Amino acid sequence: MTFEVPAIDITPYVRGGSAEERAAVAAAVDHACRTVGFMQIHGHGIPSPVTEGLAAAMDAFFGLDLDAKKGYRTPPEINRGYSPPKSESLSLSLGVESATRMNDFFEAFNVGATASDYPHACDLSPIDYADNLWPDVPGFESQVWAYFGEAARVARTMTRIFADALGLAPTFFDERCDHSLDVLRMNNYALPPGTNVELDGDLTGMGEHTDFGIVTVLWADRVKGLQVLDSEGRWNDVQPDEGAMLINLGDVTARLTNERWMSTLHRVKPPVVNGTIERRRSAAFFHDGNVDTVISTLPSCVDADHPDLYEPVTVGEHIAAKLAGSRAGVRNLGAGRESARVLASER
Repeated sequence: MTFEVPAIDITPYVRGGSAEERAAVAAAVDHACRTVGFMQIHGHGIPSPVTEGLAAAMDAFFGLDLDAKKGYRTPPEINRGYSPPKSESLSLSLGVESATRMNDFFEAFNVGATASDYPHACDLSPIDYADNLWPDVPGFESQVWAYFGEAARVARTMTRIFADALGLAPTFFDERCDHSLDVLRMNNYALPPGTNVELDGDLTGMGEHTDFGIVTVLWADRVKGLQVLDSEGRWNDVQPDEGAMLINLGDVTARLTNERWMSTLHRVKPPVVNGTIERRRSAAFFHDGNVDTVISTLPSCVDADHPDLYEPVTVGEHIAAKLAGSRAGVRNLGAGRESARVLASER
């Protein structure tokens, strides 16, 4: 069977389509979530100048000297700032030991929603809702923040579609995301000067992982590297369509739906061309939900044939365990179902 990521035009939700048009989109999204967990989204409405500005900002920052970039590092528990090559291991977020700990060679820069973005919410943690650390790069903050706003809009459009597809109240996700842990992670898959990585081994750009929250909106270069695990345990190359955004589900949605909808395992294996890594850029917007929201399985997703697979947990507790694995090297022992899929895959 040929692996395919469904392409879905969400224009009826972005520009006010009819009830019948929106129902068709919701049905297509439901099918994609049940069968693949990834989809190509067209009609998202993000203007090209905004994505071009994001790409320019990323180029400007990642083009800095490595020592200059390291000046923007933060402690592992603060999901902001710069991550150098080989400082993380995404497979440990699932409790899976890679051959070499902290082996992922990508570099990244994170920004996110801060406590000041949610003045209506009280006592938000300065760790979960940390201030951003903006680099001294002309235009970086404005260009990145413009894209952040557009990606946040798309993520919330997707959760409205999710609510319709699952037969939930239109405000179901809104009520659980009014102070959402939203993070934009900008990734650069290239080797900065002075980085020591063997190109003839099992090179890992980003290890096997599932995303942590509700939904991810991904902008990426049309360069090979992203691979998605199918239901047969095979890894498949995925590239975005021209002008499309890739959308995938996170663990929160898989838990809510009792795995009716899957948080699909994926990884990045950039190609080596003529002895060098072909550069690839991506920017993942993670819409994770309120830190204090309890993830409990939807009653409609539990029956005699589908017993509840998960104990309730807050979004904050779940994400903290995952980040401790990927950023601090603490193996996550609470991701047994996901790690079993990794270990059973054709590595």
